[in-house]
Amino acid sequence: MRKISMILALALCLALLMSSALADGYTFPLESTESFTALTNYPVGTESDPNNRTIFKRLEEATNVHVEWRTIQSDQWGEKIALEMANAKTLPELVFNAGFGDTDLQKYAKQGAIIPLEDYIDTCMPNLQKVFEQAPEYRVMCTDENGHIWAFPWIEQLGYEKTAIQAVGSNMPFINKGWLDFLGLEVPTTVDDFEAALIAFRDNADALKAEFGIDGSIIPMSFIMNDQDPYFLINGFGEGYGDVDNWRHITVTNDKQVISTATTEGFKKGTAWMHKLYEEGLIDPEAFTQEWSTYVAKGKSGRYGVCFSWDVANIAQVSMDDLIAGKSWVPLPALTADVRNVTPCNGAFTSGFDRGRCVVTALCKNPELVCSWIDQMYAPMQSPQNNWGTYGEDDEFDIFEMSTNDAGEPMLKHTWLGDASPVEVREAESVNGPLAILDSYYGVYVTLPDDAAYRLNWIKDIYTPDMNNDYCYPNVFMNADDNKQCSNLSADLSKCVNTAKSDWVMNGFTDADWEKFQNDLKAYGLEEYLAIHQKYLDAYFGG
Repeated sequence: MRKISMILALALCLALLMSSALADGYTFPLESTESFTALTNYPVGTESDPNNRTIFKRLEEATNVHVEWRTIQSDQWGEKIALEMANAKTLPELVFNAGFGDTDLQKYAKQGAIIPLEDYIDTCMPNLQKVFEQAPEYRVMCTDENGHIWAFPWIEQLGYEKTAIQAVGSNMPFINKGWLDFLGLEVPTTVDDFEAALIAFRDNADALKAEFGIDGSIIPMSFIMNDQDPYFLINGFGEGYGDVDNWRHITVTNDKQVISTATTEGFKKGTAWMHKLYEEGLIDPEAFTQEWSTYVAKGKSGRYGVCFSWDVANIAQVSMDDLIAGKSWVPLPALTADVRNVTPCNGAFTSGFDRGRCVVTALCKNPELVCSWIDQMYAPMQSPQNNWGTYGEDDEFDIFEMSTNDAGEPMLKHTWLGDASPVEVREAESVNGPLAILDSYYGVYVTLPDDAAYRLNWIKDIYTPDMNNDYCYPNVFMNADDNKQCSNLSADLSKCVNTAKSDWVMNGFTDADWEKFQNDLKAYGLEEYLAIHQKYLDAYFGG
C-alpha cells in the first residue's frame, strides 16, 4: 500500500507539474521525443551524468524531452566555462547551472552568444510568470536597463526582508554557552559585558580546559578578518552601522541614502574598541592570517569562546539538538554601546538570488521548447527537489519523503538524515540550476529544512527586533559601464578598508591615521562609487 500511495502521489505531482498547455502549442509530455544539448556542472565525487539522476529521469518521462548533456566538474567550472563560451561554434543550446555574474551576462549578450528571454517568459513560461507575479521585485532584478532578461534566475526565499535567513549574513557571531554556564555568566548584551566574558574565558583557561577536556590553549575569540569577519560587533558604536559588507563596505540609511560604513564614527570607535580587545589578549593572533582549515581545526578542538560563521556547527563540535535547545553554543545578540542596532546584510531582504543561473545560447534551434522545459524547473513541487534533492532514491538516504499538507495535497517533507551530512546528500541528489522557492511555499509544497529552521528562528527572535535599518542595498543590475567602473573603484576601496581593519585592530591608530584613511578613500573615488550606487538605489525605489 505504501508503494501504491507513493506511485499515486508521484502521478499527481507530475500531473500538477505538466498539465497546462503552453501558448505556443506545447503540451507535456510531447507526442514524440524532442531533444536539445545542454552543459552543466556536478559536485566532486557525485554522479557526473545528469541523466542518471532521479530528478532528470522523472523529468524526461514527464516531458518526453531528452537532454544531451555535457558536464564539467564543479571545481573546474570557472576556467572551463569561459573557454566553452569563447567558442561560438561549439556552444550547447543551454547552459543550465551557469552561475554567471553581471559582467559575464553583459559580455556574452554583447557578443551575441546568448539570447534575450523576456518574450519567451511572457509566452511559454507560466510557472516563472507566477513567480514574478507573486514577487515582482525578482523580475525587476533580472531586467537590464534596456528591458532585457538575459538569464533565468535561482531564487531561494527563506524568510523575507528583516526575517530573511541572509539578514545577518555569513558572519553571525556565536558564544560558547557551555563556558558561560560553567563560569556563572549570562549571554552578554552590552560591549562591557561582552569584554568581561572574554576576560573570564582568558583568566579561567585552566579550569575550562579541565572541565571540558580541551587539548590546546583557550582562545577567547577567533575569526578570519575580512572573511569570517567580526565587524558585526561594532553595530552599537556611533551611528549604529556595522560593517557587514566585506566587499563594498556600504549600507543604506533610513532616508534611502547610500553611505560608506568606513567613514562613520561608529567604524572609528568600534575599531578602537576591537584594538583594545586585541591588546588584552582576547583575540586570536592568527585571526588575521589563518586559512579556513586552520580556523575550523581549532574550533573543532573546542578552543573557542566566540567565533563567527553562517552556522556554528561549521566551526565547533555541536549537535543540531543542542543548537535547537540553546545548549553549548548560542548566537550572540546585538551589543549595546552608544546605541543598539543590527545592520542588515546587503541584498538580504529578497533572500537568496542568483541573476545568471541559466542561459539560452544563440545556437539554440528551438528556444520555445527549451524555455518551456526550463519552466518546469519553476513548478512549486519541482524547485525544492532541484534545490535540495528528492524522494524515492535507490540509495540509503532521501532528502524528502512524499507527504501531504494540512489540505491533504501533496507536499515534500524533509526527512531526518541522522548522522549523514545534509550537504553530501543534497549534492548527491540535487541538480540546482534555475528554480524558485518562495517563502509562501513552506507548509504548502515543502517543509523547511531543519538546519534552516533554527537559523530562521535565531534571526526572527534575536536579531530582527534590533534591526532598526529599514533598507539594505538591493541586488541591482547595473549597466556594463557602471558595473565596470564600480568594480575598478571597489578594488582599491576594499583593499584600503580591509587593510586598515587588520592593521588597526592589531596595532591601533591615531586621529592622524584616521584622517589619512578618509583622504585615501576620497582619492580612490569613494564619492563616485557612492553616486553610482545611489543612482541604482533611486531607480530601484522608483526615484
